[in-house]
Amino acid sequence: MPLFVAGLSHRNAPVALREQLAVDEDKLRELLRDIGATGVVREALILSTCNRVEVYAVADVPGEARTATFRRLCHHRGVGPDSVETALYTYVDGEAVRHAFRVASSLDSMMIGEPQILGQVKDAFALAQSCETVGPALHTLFTQAFAVAKKVRTETEIARHAVSVSFAAVELAKKIFAGLDGKAVLLVGAGKMSELAARHLIEQGAFPLYVANRTWARAQELARALSGTAVPFDELTTALAAVDIVITSTGAPAPVITRETVDRVLPARRGRPLFFIDIAVPRDVEEAVDMLDGVYRYDIDDLKQVVDANIRERGREAHRAEALVEREVAKFVARLGDVEVIPTIVSLRERLEAIRAGEVKRTLARLPGATLETREAIEALSSAIVNKILHAPITKLRESSRAGSPRSWLELVHELFGLGRK
Repeated sequence: MPLFVAGLSHRNAPVALREQLAVDEDKLRELLRDIGATGVVREALILSTCNRVEVYAVADVPGEARTATFRRLCHHRGVGPDSVETALYTYVDGEAVRHAFRVASSLDSMMIGEPQILGQVKDAFALAQSCETVGPALHTLFTQAFAVAKKVRTETEIARHAVSVSFAAVELAKKIFAGLDGKAVLLVGAGKMSELAARHLIEQGAFPLYVANRTWARAQELARALSGTAVPFDELTTALAAVDIVITSTGAPAPVITRETVDRVLPARRGRPLFFIDIAVPRDVEEAVDMLDGVYRYDIDDLKQVVDANIRERGREAHRAEALVEREVAKFVARLGDVEVIPTIVSLRERLEAIRAGEVKRTLARLPGATLETREAIEALSSAIVNKILHAPITKLRESSRAGSPRSWLELVHELFGLGRK
């Protein structure tokens, strides 16, 4: 399978260059059809995300196809091809398979283990299918890539550990509460990071949600976006008595939640834990709040420590995932190799079987009195001889194919055994 992948990513190209080549869905359809019409590739798929622009293709001459494909892409995007050509990486055959598996499994992502890339690869595959530029080779490759990505996620914990501040906040909340279902959340301030943390908590079942902000209009706007309720800022103390989780991000120069404030609301809480996620700098919640029973306060540095620890854990899991991918690549390449030599093996077996059957027929014609037992013995003997003759060439064909160099052996076997001749 003359497969190649060429492109650029966050690993080798700055965002300024990547965004110049990024292609939206409508333009991708036009580009795929344009590339297919050139005749330089037999199959093609384009993966365009914020971190990578890659072309997966099947072509008789990969180098020529890569150049022609990216010249078309540059033309569509109005970019000079010379600046792109120097940044491109190219992987062929087994290396291309490995790259596809690693990309789908998020091992090549900027943040290892992130879940978005698999969906993006699936979308690119579906789009190429709708443009009829996916053939048997790319279909086989990406079907297996999706299976490998699923295996990586189920057999390793590469995606389990939170590696963003907002996810780390949710992870900590889960440790404090037996579960997040029905836990009330109060958002103090309207920062993007606190909003993201709130969305993650809601996804985990936290509800209801309240928003308090000094700007009432902004509190209402964010409450609507999160299907929550806006709370006047001067009613903050009342809200603290009712909720379980408080996310703060106000931008205030001094704490807006003091130990005295929290201490005042504790009797009304009747022992229910209160969890503060303070994402503000300067901090919104006084450190002394930690000294109160049943109150837990985490600031941005605490969350960062969780994130750093989880990144290290993902790194360890990534080693396991890489080993899994390598095993899957070896199996996939071996199967591809077998597919390439199977027609020759079948022809060789048919050729020798025809010779065997003909010689057995002639022999038995000269032995009209042969018993059934004798006839069966001749059949078995001739079959065993054919199998022993076949063993060496078939083994060599499979070995050479898995080593990536089957062509010379295929030609030799065809020549030696007269395959394809009448």
